[in-house]
Amino acid sequence: MRRPSILNACTVVLVIWLTFPFVAHAADTEAAAGPPAPVPIDIVTLKDGSVLYGEVIEMTEGTLHLKTVDSADKAFKVKWSEVSKLTVTHPLPFHLKEGTILVGTTQADKDGFLLLKVESLADPLTIPVGSVASINPLVQPPVIFVGAVTAGISTANGNTNFQNASFLLDLTGRSEKLRLLLNGRYVYNENDGQLAARNARGTIKLDFFFTKRFYAFTSAYFEQDTFQDLNLRTALATGPGYQFIDLGDFSGPYFKDMSLSGEFGVSYFNEDFKNLQDQSSVRGRGSLRFNWPMLDERVVLYHFDEFFPSFQNSKDYYLTMDQGIRLKLIEGFVANLQFTYRYNNTPPPGVQSTDTLYLITFGYNFDTTRRR
Repeated sequence: MRRPSILNACTVVLVIWLTFPFVAHAADTEAAAGPPAPVPIDIVTLKDGSVLYGEVIEMTEGTLHLKTVDSADKAFKVKWSEVSKLTVTHPLPFHLKEGTILVGTTQADKDGFLLLKVESLADPLTIPVGSVASINPLVQPPVIFVGAVTAGISTANGNTNFQNASFLLDLTGRSEKLRLLLNGRYVYNENDGQLAARNARGTIKLDFFFTKRFYAFTSAYFEQDTFQDLNLRTALATGPGYQFIDLGDFSGPYFKDMSLSGEFGVSYFNEDFKNLQDQSSVRGRGSLRFNWPMLDERVVLYHFDEFFPSFQNSKDYYLTMDQGIRLKLIEGFVANLQFTYRYNNTPPPGVQSTDTLYLITFGYNFDTTRRR
């Protein structure tokens, strides 16, 4: 009988790895939880006379989210403008348009009004439905941090002598108007006492958002490579950018956390060499950044590139790309597989145009975003 191929075996292992935690979690939950807790019965009456029963989760951006028996795994969405009456049996914070926040339950009143029962008040308050800005909104911290720090180290002594080390950093800090990006890599390799690789690169970028999508950026790119005779490559850039896909644009476990941004601007590009003649020029800077977490961040696909075309010579350009997959192991610990590609269309004498690098690293992934 023919043995299964390595590819088939790896596929089976990957499928088991992806599905086992969900099965195990479901089994543990069923065994430990016992009888399910009763779901609060809230009543939503629409202007057309329809009545919905379930649990009110929140109302934000003009949409009421209701968990019903038929949609226990996801919220049923109703336009707030279509709601005529509302009964909520469990205390929730009601944010009014004039700025007041009241925590309480509600009873149905005449059409277009709510009877809000606040624990600290003896009598319920009559509130127009239209005066409610939001219900139980998920309040995020002022600054959210998302990123990963991973490293890989290997060494051998005896018949074989080598030392390998690699370090990857990807950090994003986001407030309402500002976004800070730190992206870096360091690689070192020594074989039988001889240096075989040593290079590092890093990008620092600050974005200022004028709208939810449109922003202006300023960035600094730094790179060193011993085997490219490069002391330091520097690119200082600024220009406009656009957030094509943002968190929450899509729904579902596969697409809800996807993001994609792109930008193009002008940069000052300088190369400081050890032995060769230094070079500087005015260039453009184009960049795409794609991040696709799925299945509760168990799998993350990512891509980040920076492209520097010369304005003086259309054949002179430099490109660097990082892309890979990050797999969640347990809690916040992850395994990272990354492919790095660098291409210099007009390299200095004695230096090749293309550099490729494959890295397997392990580390920690963190996300301070609040989620329900």
